[in-house]
Amino acid sequence: MRHKYETRAIVLARSPVGEASSFVVLLTPELGLVRALAQSVRKPGKLAAALATYAESDVVLVRGREGWRLSGAVLGENWFKQLQNAAARRRAARVSGLLLRLVTGEAHTLGLFEAMRGFFHALSDLPEDIHEAAEILIAIRMLAVLGLDEGMIPGGASEFTLSLLVEVAEDRTNYLTRINRGIDASGL
Repeated sequence: MRHKYETRAIVLARSPVGEASSFVVLLTPELGLVRALAQSVRKPGKLAAALATYAESDVVLVRGREGWRLSGAVLGENWFKQLQNAAARRRAARVSGLLLRLVTGEAHTLGLFEAMRGFFHALSDLPEDIHEAAEILIAIRMLAVLGLDEGMIPGGASEFTLSLLVEVAEDRTNYLTRINRGIDASGL
């Protein structure tokens, strides 16, 4: 009998497989970045809602010979609906895309889940004029977790307060230089 892993996860991406299945890319606190096959996810129902892009859900994963399979999911928070304007959704897509490009396989990158959750909170709760600073902060935190940046990063892993983001916005040029250096170091 295979072991079942129950964890919280944020769905970063989905790609269709066959008529009703999809591969989902999940960011979890315990397992890091996981790619799993979700069967019958494209049929209407609870599983489809729980595995929508940017959904934060409680999931059950099973590790098999050919990779991870998702055997259940219950929606916790739908961040896509919380991000009410197109600009916030584009920022979320850019950050998710960067993460997926930086991490090609599975990665036990602890700390990214809380950072991404904090980023989604910032995009949904804080004024739009500070969203660029939130995007800069999450990018530099991702690079640091992946070992591609060694500089000081203000605040805790999931902290995206208004005062912290104002501080990041004031030092924007320095952070953008560090982000570009980290991306160059990754080979992208």
